[in-house]
Amino acid sequence: MIPLRDDNPTHRPAIVTALIIAACLGTFLLVQPTASRSFEEPTTEQLVDSIEFSYEFAAVPCELIENRPLTAREITATQVDGNLNACADTPDPNSFVPFPAKNVWLAVLVSMFLHGSWLHIAGNMIFLWIFGNNIEDHMGRGHFAVFYVLAGVIATLAHVAVQLDSTAPVIGASGAVAGVMGVYLVWFPHARVRTLVFITVIPLWPRVPAALLLAVWFVSQFYIGNDSGVAWMAHVAGFIFGVVAGVIGRHDVRRRERLRT
Repeated sequence: MIPLRDDNPTHRPAIVTALIIAACLGTFLLVQPTASRSFEEPTTEQLVDSIEFSYEFAAVPCELIENRPLTAREITATQVDGNLNACADTPDPNSFVPFPAKNVWLAVLVSMFLHGSWLHIAGNMIFLWIFGNNIEDHMGRGHFAVFYVLAGVIATLAHVAVQLDSTAPVIGASGAVAGVMGVYLVWFPHARVRTLVFITVIPLWPRVPAALLLAVWFVSQFYIGNDSGVAWMAHVAGFIFGVVAGVIGRHDVRRRERLRT
């Protein structure tokens, strides 16, 4: 189920949401290596550049737990040997560290603006635009910006909590976007969302309640699995954080609506 648009008008432009989308697209198109956005099979050199970029700037669970950048041995074990849990509790002090100046905690924030493919960024940005504009409108621009970052950070830490030894980079805005979706579920469950659905190869685009679309999306995360390469726990945690924030802030939203009318 792919949302196309919602029948839920806003009172003011979603400037913060647009800026986040612009930042993600700008980073993807202008900063990240070409392997991420290649429509053809990337060359070995492009793949190496992409891997190096991810390890230099993206969050890695092992780095956060150990509070240090990965060693070359750990990266090699991950990318060459396929050991995604190559975190060493006591690394050799003489081991070469490719990116010694990396701030592993700042990387949590940076990761929220990185994406692995066109499909990855397109999916996140579509969901963010459809659901984010209403949340920003009712939450306020400043509060929405803070909430978005918090949702992304909490989502990443939740992924780290279940992948303590993981040496695979975590990238994408999915956790933060999931937080936005969680708030939308609480505040606008009855809003109608035009949704693209495929029945075998036949496309349909019915208008479905937001609660149904978001509930199906949330449940589907539990069927992804750890071996899929998708940080599904980050999605779940971000969504739950959004639901909790939505419940806490629901009274304030109703007050704002009364003031507007």
